[in-house]
Amino acid sequence: MINVMVVEDQAMPRQLFELLIRQSPKYNLLFSIETAAMAEVYCMKNPVDLILMDICTAMGESGLEAAERIKRQFPHIKIIIVTSMPEFSYIERAKAAGVESFWYKEISKEPILDLMDRTMAGESIYPDRTPELKLGRASSYDFTARELIVLRELTSGDSDTEIAQRLNMSVWTVRSHIRHMLGKTGFESRTRLAVAARESGLVILGY
Repeated sequence: MINVMVVEDQAMPRQLFELLIRQSPKYNLLFSIETAAMAEVYCMKNPVDLILMDICTAMGESGLEAAERIKRQFPHIKIIIVTSMPEFSYIERAKAAGVESFWYKEISKEPILDLMDRTMAGESIYPDRTPELKLGRASSYDFTARELIVLRELTSGDSDTEIAQRLNMSVWTVRSHIRHMLGKTGFESRTRLAVAARESGLVILGY
């Protein structure tokens, strides 16, 4: 039996994962918890083989950060990131952390049990790219990587100077990126741009 831990703060997907695992003859549900804050502790004390890890978990804990810590200490434990958030950086961050596979809850065509089987067999399965989103007139694929980094910081509500300091850019570079994004989306203000970006999930601060 393959011992699985579910880390998911939303009741419906957590219960679905629990049901699927309990009905499978090859998987054993060890734990199902709401916050990534405790995931590392459970791994220290229990024979966990596989983790289904959400990114935005209870208590504001990042599943990606927890996954990175777990992979450093327990490289044999396989992790599948499961998320509904299309934040542009999550796929690359998961790969950098050593996470084996990545699954979007709403749009992935492959059933989660199939992904679990393939991951435990040694495969690493990732989407080709993030889901496409619309911001005004623009597709999320129309933005450059640097624009998206600035866009994420823009949702903080901080000034151009504060954003520039955090990103080690000049204020003029930050303003240039914002101006280009306004032109692409057709939004009339940076506030409207920031609100739309945050609401779409394209950029998410803190996780």
